[in-house]
Amino acid sequence: MLSIEQAWSALSKVTDPELPVLSICELGIVRDVQATADEVTVIVTPTYSGCPATEMIQSTIREALTAAGAAKVTIQTRLSPAWTSDWITPAAREKLRDYGIAPPAPRQSGSAQSLRFVPPPPECPRCRSRSTVRISEFGATACKALYRCESCKEPFEYFKPL
Repeated sequence: MLSIEQAWSALSKVTDPELPVLSICELGIVRDVQATADEVTVIVTPTYSGCPATEMIQSTIREALTAAGAAKVTIQTRLSPAWTSDWITPAAREKLRDYGIAPPAPRQSGSAQSLRFVPPPPECPRCRSRSTVRISEFGATACKALYRCESCKEPFEYFKPL
């Protein structure tokens, strides 16, 4: 039998295959964990419904929980509410920055935004300058964009807010 606390502990060691510096818990992908005497159920919300890493994440969840002692693992995918980058923990945002990826800016909840609202450019994770320019809408994965810092001249990826 695996307790809920033990399951969360095992899941906190499962890293995202596209962002290996973060766990799936830090990303907010794991929404809930339920445990009975013979089964652990994990509720996950992928970062987007077409994420190519979803199957790998599910496989890694099964492996981690089985290794921790779960007799049976069930994974339920919930698409509603849709994942949002607001679910990324503050510590994970700092880990992204330290890794060289600009974390997504938190959304302004409860504030009205004009239809023509253009968010400020992301901060360079290396020198913290806001003098940055988008080079490409897509980086190594669809959830990131490629930017260049005009101050330190270094390229970096920006984890897009969703």
